[in-house]
Amino acid sequence: MNKFRELHAGHKKAIAEMANDPEIRSQAIALINATSGYKYSYNFTWLGFPIIQLPQDIVAIQEIIWTTRPKVIVETGVAHGGSLILSASILELLGGDGQVVGVDVDIREHNRIEIEKHPLSRRITLIEGSSVDPHIIEQVRDVVNGKQSVMVTLDSNHTHEHVLEELRLYSPMVTCGCYLVVLDTIVEDMTDDSFHDRPWGAGNNPKTAVREFLHENNRFAIDKELENRLLLTVAPDGYLRCLKD
Repeated sequence: MNKFRELHAGHKKAIAEMANDPEIRSQAIALINATSGYKYSYNFTWLGFPIIQLPQDIVAIQEIIWTTRPKVIVETGVAHGGSLILSASILELLGGDGQVVGVDVDIREHNRIEIEKHPLSRRITLIEGSSVDPHIIEQVRDVVNGKQSVMVTLDSNHTHEHVLEELRLYSPMVTCGCYLVVLDTIVEDMTDDSFHDRPWGAGNNPKTAVREFLHENNRFAIDKELENRLLLTVAPDGYLRCLKD
């Protein structure tokens, strides 16, 4: 066993106790709520690119990629491209020809230019269009078909309907042992005024979509061990491990 994994195993009891401490969990959600108005997740970059994620989730994505070694990572939602660069950088360290596919309904020209200028751009394919458009899905399938290991991250439109459709369309691409990561499930646990200018909110968000999806699909299970270690995450119930092909 990897010595770091041994150390990690030695903390399992503390992790379980922390996860079962309702006060700690309440404080974690309260902290995320309190800092969201200050756009705390906008404070971080990865290799020069804004990544718009909590540090804990950045570490979690790194762990997942390094452990599962996907040949293709599909990401819906591009924004500034920080998450694409994160994924590409870990694939670069792993060696081989791993690729990242970024799908977004609107890839801003200045963001595209900066992404394409990055030293890791050779590992990145950008596809512009709705992530649930059949023509876009076909383009993504052309990239992932035949690849032995595929990971997917969903981080675009956060309404229940859209995320559920993404889950149904992209989950078949994910291979056994890899992850389907649904970000911003935390919306369900946020205060009512957190998203007053958005079409999503409590009862209509990625977490509600995940719940419905898991009722109809038995290929995935929530990785609670990972979530419990993070404590602070925008993706509670959103780290889904694929259990079978």
